[in-house]
Amino acid sequence: MTKKLILASASPRRQELLNQVKIPFTLRSQNIDESQIRTDDPLEKVKQLASLKGRNVPIKHKDEVIVSADTVVSYNRVIFEKPTNKEEAAQMISALSGDVHEVFTGVMIRSHDDEVVFAERTKVEFWPLTEDEIDWYISTDDPYDKAGAYGIQSIGAMFVKKIIGDYYSVAGLPISRVVRELRKFSVYPGE
Repeated sequence: MTKKLILASASPRRQELLNQVKIPFTLRSQNIDESQIRTDDPLEKVKQLASLKGRNVPIKHKDEVIVSADTVVSYNRVIFEKPTNKEEAAQMISALSGDVHEVFTGVMIRSHDDEVVFAERTKVEFWPLTEDEIDWYISTDDPYDKAGAYGIQSIGAMFVKKIIGDYYSVAGLPISRVVRELRKFSVYPGE
């Protein structure tokens, strides 16, 4: 029996990725206090945040499977989450300019009977950026709803020189691994 996927995320990028691979899903919102996760380890943080989000969404029927995720950027062991203003966005992009950082995406998949939590780490190298490029970029809407103040799938793509790892994990969901894990929960792509 094919089970029903519930996406516990408001992220349009995660929705796009599930649509891209033809996995039908229903959105079920969750409100959590992310400040209760206090670790400075980015790998642990995304796993704990994904778990917190996934456990906060109720399973209403035995045939439902919940998927939740969280993404952070880490540079020199400092976690960059979503910037709250232009100054933070400029600081983040300036720090990442001309250097390598890591992007971590944690995922929790759970059903009535089972759960799995995993995370993917991808290295991203930025081109050296000019002050004018950074000023222009932070004047757009792009940086403000994305970890590390950029999206590899949007305007921020022009900063990326190279990646080592899963592109889709940087975009917010390591979709190929998610699809493989969902098979174990009897969730499959549709027509």
